[in-house]
Amino acid sequence: MLSILVTHDKHRVIGSNNQLPWHLPEGLHFLNKVTTKKTIIMGRKTFEAYGKPLPNRKTIVLTRDRNYRPYGVEVVRNFNLLKLCKDQPGEYFVIGGEELFRQALSIVDKLYVIYIDKSFDGDAYFPELPADEWELLSEKQGIKDEKNPYDYYFKTYIRRK
Repeated sequence: MLSILVTHDKHRVIGSNNQLPWHLPEGLHFLNKVTTKKTIIMGRKTFEAYGKPLPNRKTIVLTRDRNYRPYGVEVVRNFNLLKLCKDQPGEYFVIGGEELFRQALSIVDKLYVIYIDKSFDGDAYFPELPADEWELLSEKQGIKDEKNPYDYYFKTYIRRK
């Protein structure tokens, strides 16, 4: 199964200058909980924003750059990988960035969305969801505190059959 895990604001901003425009530790905790011991797929710029492979999961970096070979990850240049992962056992997660989300959205089965109910300045966006294609399966409000200063929600969507 192929899924997307994304955090975005109320205008679908996902990044600014290749960085997250917010600090939300509970969002990172959720990413770790959901993807540990699984495979994550990301674009080169997203990987460079993390700076290193995330522990306890297989990391695949998609890039067109033939010379890109960072340590500790599998580099793939064939964007058909997403279609191949869709039919594999287990769950594979696309975690960014904008271009990869656009390519994956039409074929993924499930979306894990951390929705921040606030507007941020940004230059990267998550595509708009076609409402007739997705069903909200669950929604849970996150805990707002001094470390997580925004109203935010964990939402799970499944593709309508």
